[in-house]
Amino acid sequence: MLKFIKGNLEQIEGVEIYPIISLLIFFLFFAGLFFWVFTAKKAHITEVSNIPLEDDTINTNNE
Repeated sequence: MLKFIKGNLEQIEGVEIYPIISLLIFFLFFAGLFFWVFTAKKAHITEVSNIPLEDDTINTNNE
């Protein structure tokens, strides 16, 4: 099956740039995420991590 895809892609001019672009987007996203994790304020991380433990839910069942 790969030979069918490869055969079609070989005929497209300039197709070799797409894997480079996708790798660059992937790398930049995770580099940005890595930077954000290490520069985030500890208070914000603690606040967000405690959200699932809060019991401030309002029951909106209409029974």
